[in-house]
Amino acid sequence: MAERYSSFEPGGRRWLWQRITAAFLVVVLAFHFFLLHFVNHADEVSFLASSARMTDLTYYSLMVLFLITATFHGVNGVYNALENQGLTGTKKQVVKYTLIAASIVLVVQGIRTANAWAGLPTF
Repeated sequence: MAERYSSFEPGGRRWLWQRITAAFLVVVLAFHFFLLHFVNHADEVSFLASSARMTDLTYYSLMVLFLITATFHGVNGVYNALENQGLTGTKKQVVKYTLIAASIVLVVQGIRTANAWAGLPTF
């Protein structure tokens, strides 16, 4: 019997979510670059220009959505890779909740940074 290599079984729930988040990340990046280069005709990317654009709700929303989706996509991939290495039982639960906690911290810090760039109050 062949060894099962991946927990990403085609048609499975994890497989589907990994593909959905990857597609969403590509679409958001494409939309961002379309707005940046064709709508606003930005030829240069600088920190100050990026900070000024963060006051626009569209850019702010895209950044936050990208941050949340990229975090989920990455954490889901790491968790599944560790599970493929034979992670089971208590260790699996500890890794799962550690990754969830790290994800929450990453998203909160990312949103605080976005708020600072946009001139919004940070919490």
